[in-house]
Amino acid sequence: MDSDRSGSAAELGEDERAALHQVELGLEWLHRAHGHLVQFHHNTGHAVDHLAEAEPLLRECGYDDLADALRDTYLPRGVIDEDRWSYDVLESFQEGFLDGIEGFEAEAREAVAGGQRHVAERAQERAWKERSRRD
Repeated sequence: MDSDRSGSAAELGEDERAALHQVELGLEWLHRAHGHLVQFHHNTGHAVDHLAEAEPLLRECGYDDLADALRDTYLPRGVIDEDRWSYDVLESFQEGFLDGIEGFEAEAREAVAGGQRHVAERAQERAWKERSRRD
C-alpha cells in the first residue's frame, strides 16, 4: 500500500513497523560491511607496507629477482583486476551502494514514520513499560 501519510511510531501498524525495521536492519548490516571494508583496506595497506620493506632486504641478500618481482609485479598492482586498489573498492561501495541505501532508508523513514528512527524498538519499549506498570 503506497501512502502519503507519515505517522508517529505509536500510530503505525505492526506491518509498517516491521517493514521499516527490516529497512533499518539492512542499513545497519551494510554499515557493518562498510567497517569490514575499511578494515580490509587498512589490512591490505599494512601488508603492502611489509612487502615494500622486504624489497630492499631481499636485494641486500642477493635475491634481486625476488626484489624485482615485488617492485614490478606485486607492489604496483591492485587487489582486484590488477588495477583496483583497496581504497577504490571502499570508495565504490561508499559512493555507490551504501550512499544509495542510506538515502532510501531516510526516504522510507520519512514516508512511513515522519522521519522517526527505530520505530519497532520504540514500540517494544512502550509495551514493556506499560506491562511493568500493570503488573
